[in-house]
Amino acid sequence: MISERLKKQIEFLLEADKMKSLYRQTYIIKDEKRSESMRDFEGDDSVHRRRENDAEHSFHLALFAMTLAEHANVPVDLLRVMKMVLIHDIVEIDAGDTYCYDTEGYKSKRQREERAADRLFGILPDDQQKEYRALWEEFEAMDTAESRFAAALDRMQPMLLNFSKNGISWQEHSVSYSQVHERNRHISLGSEELWEYMEEALKDALGRGFLRDE
Repeated sequence: MISERLKKQIEFLLEADKMKSLYRQTYIIKDEKRSESMRDFEGDDSVHRRRENDAEHSFHLALFAMTLAEHANVPVDLLRVMKMVLIHDIVEIDAGDTYCYDTEGYKSKRQREERAADRLFGILPDDQQKEYRALWEEFEAMDTAESRFAAALDRMQPMLLNFSKNGISWQEHSVSYSQVHERNRHISLGSEELWEYMEEALKDALGRGFLRDE
């Protein structure tokens, strides 16, 4: 007989698949040599523009964590960091993706995401429900070395993609250098070395006209 525990776990995993349909504001770095494999585009398909989805973002963050853990300010529990980055955006299945520079959307973001966390993590067996919810709350609070490093990666990854795409998303939303700098400077709380790298990239982006100067 199939256990109720397994049924709940499978239900949650199938629900999580919806992350593949949630598109963010950040564009992927397209390999022009493999254009035949890219069937769906958002925006101008003549230049192969497509935004990343939440599942791609979470996967990329897990890879960031594996690769960059040595640069954390203090030693971190890598498995805990990876768990956090893999589940931190699941709430967007219900709450939607709130663009980081959307001040109006941020007014209701926490409330929407808490409701989503109640439903989505509530699908799981009790022990996993508590574990996943605690990981999500820890990520949001940024009150541990692991959550600060996970949050640093979460801010760093879209910045790198934007920089690699000539600031396309920043320009679409008329984002300024000061906005990006102010929002992302807490990267230093997780890794001063990674923030130093990103500050240099931001200065370069400003110099190239990828960001407004104000």
